[in-house]
Formats: sequence, structure tokens, C-alpha cells
Amino acid sequence: MLKSQKIRDMAPEMDSLRLGTGWKIEDLSKPQIIIESTFGHSHPGSAHLDVLINEAYKAVEKNGGKPAKYFVTDICDGQAQGHDGMNYSLPSREYIANMIELQVQATPFDGGIFIASCDKGMPAHLKAIARLDMPSILVPGGIMKSGPNMLTLEQIGMYSAKFEKKEITEEEFTYYKHNACPSCGACSFMGTAATMQVMAEALGLALPGTALMIATSEELKNAATYAGYYILKLIEMDLKPSKIVTMKSFENAIMVHAAIAGSTNALLHIPAIAHELGIEIEPELFDEIHRKIPYILNIRPSGFYPGEYFWYAGGVPAIMEEIKEFLHLDVLTVTGKTLGENLEELKKNGYYDKCYRYLKNTEIKKEDIIKTVKEPIQSQGAIAILKGNLAPEGAVVKHSAVSKKMHNVILRARPFDSEEEALKAVLTGNIKPKDAVFIRYEGPKGSGMPEMFYTTEAIASDPSLSESVALITDGRFSGATRGPAIGHVSPEASEGGNIALVEEGDLIKIDIPNRLIAIVGVNGEEKSEKEIEEILDIRRKKWVRPVPKYTKGTLGIYTRLAVSPMKGGYME
Repeated sequence: MLKSQKIRDMAPEMDSLRLGTGWKIEDLSKPQIIIESTFGHSHPGSAHLDVLINEAYKAVEKNGGKPAKYFVTDICDGQAQGHDGMNYSLPSREYIANMIELQVQATPFDGGIFIASCDKGMPAHLKAIARLDMPSILVPGGIMKSGPNMLTLEQIGMYSAKFEKKEITEEEFTYYKHNACPSCGACSFMGTAATMQVMAEALGLALPGTALMIATSEELKNAATYAGYYILKLIEMDLKPSKIVTMKSFENAIMVHAAIAGSTNALLHIPAIAHELGIEIEPELFDEIHRKIPYILNIRPSGFYPGEYFWYAGGVPAIMEEIKEFLHLDVLTVTGKTLGENLEELKKNGYYDKCYRYLKNTEIKKEDIIKTVKEPIQSQGAIAILKGNLAPEGAVVKHSAVSKKMHNVILRARPFDSEEEALKAVLTGNIKPKDAVFIRYEGPKGSGMPEMFYTTEAIASDPSLSESVALITDGRFSGATRGPAIGHVSPEASEGGNIALVEEGDLIKIDIPNRLIAIVGVNGEEKSEKEIEEILDIRRKKWVRPVPKYTKGTLGIYTRLAVSPMKGGYME
């Protein structure tokens, strides 16, 4: 018996309340499907989802189920930039997942279609799907097209820094701002939103070929329709996420992440999703996989083309075909078939023809966008996990976006206890070549782990700093970040991690090939490891744990309960 029907027997009020909601008597005995989404007029990634919701709704009804629409609107990381709103970004992932759990568990449903597009809505829905473990399909909400001359939103940070330094006029800056988001959908680059849509498909929870379709396209509407059909098949098969998403699935997703040079924020989201299924993803797994999987996707911010071109070149299936020799092709997916079977079917059903027709009116070839394993952009994936006395539990760097000049350096420490102070120092010329800018007390327990986007852009857009200055933080970075940015330093400063003990003039060694980040000197003078340990011990005894920034509300709860960045920043 379906769960919904069992609970009807247990709760006689159920029928009355649903009839009062507008259901028909015959609807009560049908499979009951929640259509959960982040729809709302909050930002471009969610404003259009009602179209997809309605397509899925009609398909469920047509195929014999009874759908119900539920909503947990997400926030926009772009709109949260530059003020304290960014402190709420990562915590919102937890609260969205919690709200979905509340909605599903308080009312009986037999399966769910989950629709989201963006930075925290995507991982939140994936966390909820894993936690609820009922037949589920995720429909990625697609990507926006780029603006004039391939203008995309992540360039606004660069233009903002240029405007601050009077390198462009106010009129030019206004033009860029007004044309960077020409339509709805996730931002058109391989940021966190795009990365997590790709991860949903790579994990087997989205239908094949549906990640990063154009948000306004008929293909995406069709994908929502297909989901309305497939969810009823999943219920018949009792095919739950725990049967689909295994360690092999996570390894596949991380391989795809390496190939696309995905956002560093995936290192927060993948472990958090896995945690819901009782699977532990160690940071070393990312490093191990990224060392063997080549980076092949020429999409911004690491590459050249806007994000929309990813799907034009074949999307996730095309990436998987290139790295097929490494993948676990026997894993199950939401189609009820294996990954290998899905890839073979896509070759035969016209999927690639649909994608490639978007390239026909351009001079761009598929090979310009997705390179081959034999001739990759870079022989290794984009991410490295660094460890050392500065980050005993690890830190993350997207080395594909770091100049080779910065892969093995010793820099002077310039510590700041907030991003505002650090950004001011960069913009006023107080940061010089060979400096290591530290922004600390910005981890999960410090302030909710905000992004350091403006500071990274200020450094990356300054030719005198972009290849000679590193930014090191226990906070995180935008998926659009470029340049020498090292984040997720663990343990974080608020927990007494060694990043809290760094002082002005300390020497910091960064050695990406050997995965090292360490304090190696004091006052400009190099010291032995033992001497550094003794100095840190003295400093640790003097260190005073700061008073919590937040003691009530959502941030008060999150900062008390969040685990470390390298574990995923989830609440425990």
C-alpha cells in the first residue's frame, strides 16, 4: 500500500481537509506527488520556475497521480553580495532543506518532483531528497543566456573594481549592470548554481541531459513534463535515492566536477548531501580524483565561453562520454536504468542533435567548448586540497584559476578580521605584491561562512596584484572566483584554528603541486618546523575566543551548530 493511503487510514481528517483544498474524491486514492520548488520573485533563478512546475503538474495528473505544489523560496547570492546578507547564504541551505522535510513529513506523499536552479536552492533540495529517501526526481531550472558580447554577471565584480579605480566611466559601468542578466535562469557561467545543476545529473537524481538547459527553452519545459511521467514509474519500482546515490555515484559526480572545473562550493555541498545518506566524503577524495581527471570544459570563469554553451556542446552526457573510461557506468539513475544505458540511449534518441543545432548559427564548434581527454585544457582537475600547519584539516584552492607564478611561493602575511577591512586595504593600495591577504573569523561558526567575492575580484582585476597576491580565508568564495584564492581553511579562526594565530609579517608558504599551505617564518625570517610550533603554542595561550557575532535567530542557531568547512558546513 502507498504511504499516502496508509496515513489516510490512520488520520480520518485527511480526506476532509484535502477535499476542502479543492481535491476531488477520486484524487484521494491516487499516488500523491509533492512538487517542491524555490519558485518566487526573489531572483532570475527562481522567478520562472512556475512554468516548469505547471508542466510537471499537468504531466502527473495526466499519468494518474495527484500533484500538490509546495514552495520554499531561496535567496540570491548575487543580491546578498557586499553586505551582511551574504552571512545568511550558506545557512539558508540548511533551512530550505529543513523546511522541505517539514512539509513532506507532516503530510503524506508517495514521491516528489523537486525544481530549483541556484546556489543554495540546488544543494538544499538535494539534501532534502537524500534525507527524505522517497522516490524523487530533481528538475534543474536551467541557465540564462549571456548578454551583449557574451557579457555575464560574474564580470560585474571586475567592472565594479575598475569603476572604483576610475578605469571605466559611470555610464559604462551602468551599461554592464543593466545587461548582464538578460533573462531568467541561473547565471551564465560555471558558478555554484551551474555546478550543482551538473552535480544533480551526475549523481543520477536528474534526468539525463537536463542540467543547464536554456531556462526559457521548450526542451526544459519538456524535461519537467518527462519528470511528471517518470516519478510515477519510480513509485511503482519503489526506487529511492538511497538505491541510486552510492559512493560510486559521488565518485562519478566528483569526476565530472574535475572535468568541468566546478565551483569550490561543491566541496561544501557534496559532503553535506552525502552526510544525509550516511556516506562520509573526505576532502582527500576530491584531491585524489582531481589529480587523475583532466579539466576539459572551456566555460567561464576558468574558461572562455558563457555557461549557456555547455548544453549546446552536449552538456553533462558529453562530458561523461569524454571521461567514460573513468566512470562507474553500472550505477543506477532516476530513469531506472544504469548510467551506461542512459549514455547509449542518448546517442540514439536525437539528444545531441537538439544540442548542436544551437551551435549551427555560430562559428563555434563543440570541440571549442568541450575538449578531449587526450588534449585537455589542463591535465588535472581544477581543485586541490592543501594541508599544513596553517590548515591541519585542509583548505581548498581552484588552481586552474591561479597563475603558475603563484603555485610555489612564500608570501608575507597581512591578516584582517573581516572582509570589509581587507577590501579597503586592497582598494586603497595598502596591499603590495608578495602579500598574503588573510580574511578570518568568516567560517561557519564565525559569521555563517560568507563569500569573499568583492575582495577576490579587486585582487584579480589589478594587474599588479593578480599574479603576486594570495587571498586566504576560513570563509568561502563565489563559484565565479578567479585568481589565487584559498578558502575553507580548517579549523576556522572562531574555533581557535591556526589561521587565528597568524600575525603581520609571518611568512606563508603555498606549494600547490605538493598540496602544502604553512606558516614557515616570523617577521620575514624563515624558521624550522619545531620553532614555528613553539611560536604558535605561545600565541595560542594568549588567544582569546571572540564573543559570538550572532546569539539569536537563524544565524545564532547556525553558528552554534555548524560543523567545519571541510566537513561540509552542515548543522549537527
